[in-house]
Amino acid sequence: RFQQVQSMMCDLMEWRSQLLSGTLPKDELKELKQKVTSKIDYGNKVLELDLIVRDEDGNILDPDKTSVISLFHAHEEATNKITERIKEEMSKDQPEYASYCRMSSSPTHSLYVFVRNFVCRIGEDAELFMSLYDPQKTTIISENYLVRWGSRGFPKEIDMLNNLKVVFTDLGNKDLSRDKIYLVCQIVRVGRMDLRDSNSKKYTQGLRRPFGVAGTWCL
Repeated sequence: RFQQVQSMMCDLMEWRSQLLSGTLPKDELKELKQKVTSKIDYGNKVLELDLIVRDEDGNILDPDKTSVISLFHAHEEATNKITERIKEEMSKDQPEYASYCRMSSSPTHSLYVFVRNFVCRIGEDAELFMSLYDPQKTTIISENYLVRWGSRGFPKEIDMLNNLKVVFTDLGNKDLSRDKIYLVCQIVRVGRMDLRDSNSKKYTQGLRRPFGVAGTWCL
């Protein structure tokens, strides 16, 4: 029973991390919430705890606002679902290390980055895109963190000075087992087409031009 509950807790921790990430679309978020409530109800049955009746969205039914007949039907439906779930679980032949494998793949790691300064002579405004990069698979494994840097050597939002922080979340042991992970910064210049242009009547403002890239090993 301990291994069974441990396996369910690993699933719940993984799903909780996905819910807190805030990156799921609305339909997937609703589906995941239903999976979480279903797993909780199943765990309560395994531990011989009270059964909680819910609506279609997984919310707990309020007995003060729900009729007795509706509560009875919801209780009966929940009992049937849990009974079918128990039969499915008993028919599965899971190895003992299954719970350990799920825990190992659970995205519970995060990388905290604090941008203190940006030193690069550009002469115009710039946009810095920071992301995590796997050099072996030549692919970016995270979303971009955007920093807008001014031409005078300060962030465009001056109130963000000494407060440029980001946390790359949902990094699992699978990510940490990669050979190397680099923190890559892509630099985009925002301004004139050509830096040599000096006459304001001959150049266009606000053009985005690739300027450079930098990387450092982080994991």
